[in-house]
Amino acid sequence: MSTHDAPSAIDDILAEHAGLEQQLSDPSLHDDPTAARRVGKRFAELAPVMATYQKLCAARDDLAAAQELAADDPAFAEEIPALTESVAELDATLTDLLAPRDPHDGDDVVLEVKSGAGGEESALFAADLARMYLKYCERRGFKAQLLGVTESDLGGYKEATIAIKSKEATRDGVWSRLKFEGGVHRVQRVPVTESQGRIHTSAAGVLIYPEPEEVAEVVIDETDLRVDVYRSSGKGGQGVNTTDSAVRLTHLPTGIVVTCQNERSQLQNKARAMQVLAARLQALAEEEADAAAAEGRAAQIRTVDRSERIRTYNFPENRITDHRIGYKANNLDAVLNGEMDALLDALVDADKQARLQAQ
Repeated sequence: MSTHDAPSAIDDILAEHAGLEQQLSDPSLHDDPTAARRVGKRFAELAPVMATYQKLCAARDDLAAAQELAADDPAFAEEIPALTESVAELDATLTDLLAPRDPHDGDDVVLEVKSGAGGEESALFAADLARMYLKYCERRGFKAQLLGVTESDLGGYKEATIAIKSKEATRDGVWSRLKFEGGVHRVQRVPVTESQGRIHTSAAGVLIYPEPEEVAEVVIDETDLRVDVYRSSGKGGQGVNTTDSAVRLTHLPTGIVVTCQNERSQLQNKARAMQVLAARLQALAEEEADAAAAEGRAAQIRTVDRSERIRTYNFPENRITDHRIGYKANNLDAVLNGEMDALLDALVDADKQARLQAQ
């Protein structure tokens, strides 16, 4: 389908873009920072669509002029093939930009890593995964904050929670890059706890969900919460271990547990934990309401079991394998150092092809 077949789609975008532009030029909008951010974010999301549309209109005008003048001037006739190709490419790009998208692609995320089968070795691997994501965020220009961590005896992570944000509003935000990370990650290596040098298999789980700026209609009843406060542990700077400022929220109806320990006070930690809990409850509600979305996120953790793996990290062969798309590469060391783009690009492309086939 080309954009000629769907004038209403681009017409709707043009009208929305004009409306957003008008809102942004109104000084009173900035009296409400939340509304201003929302309008600004949507305006930024539409920027690639508008830029491509304007290029396409110009290319179509140039092609029409060349076709009109070709009879009188051979030089214009020579330009027609290249202009025709340019119009076709821009039309295809615009059609792709107008195609149905994951509504959360521009959202920030909360990512949780949990150790699973494999005991202490699993916790050490969970820490490796958390560091991998933190290094990727640094490379990509995302802002990552470690909200809470529970360490194992050898310095691994029994669980860690990371909030990841884009530095500026964009159509393709953190969720668009990392949404396929949810699931069970399996490691094969000789563990530091193994004296015989045998290769050991263990697993850690990753859960990821969008954290929109505004969580829609999630009401949390305080009577549904158990609030535990405790002393922060791990690296947190001066004063982190001197007061019971860390907060653990347990949502009793769903069993969801959220911890936050890196804010400066118990009050701030509780407020941040409530935001994360609301985002998790919204993601849960969306999955329950939409079976297709739940199917699309089938990679998310059920139990951290080695048999439910989405990816294997093989240290002896320096190989990473994503079992969902058959991706294999012998650059595990680079991936663990945050060089994840080739792997993530392959997952995004595979999802795009699946969407096109579904259409």
